[in-house]
Amino acid sequence: MKPDSSITTVTTAGTAVQLSNTTNRVREIQVKALAANSGIVYFGESDVSATNGYELSAGNTLNRNYADKGGTISFSELYVDAATNGDKLCWTAILDG
Repeated sequence: MKPDSSITTVTTAGTAVQLSNTTNRVREIQVKALAANSGIVYFGESDVSATNGYELSAGNTLNRNYADKGGTISFSELYVDAATNGDKLCWTAILDG
């Protein structure tokens, strides 16, 4: 297992941004909406939006442990969207390999 972390910026609100384009498998990921964000960010898969993403207000965190459920997810399947241009999501992931 190896850790990876970064910050992803949603330049244009309403346009989902991929967290990583690698095919590494994610065992666990923790995401946090930056405290300086103006609006809500949405975490999910490629179809993430304001109507179907996990909603995070500024400063909120979410931990998803895919390994506890017996699996992993391809990193390239995880996305973020935002209600406000320029809002950011920081993340730390534990990857296979």
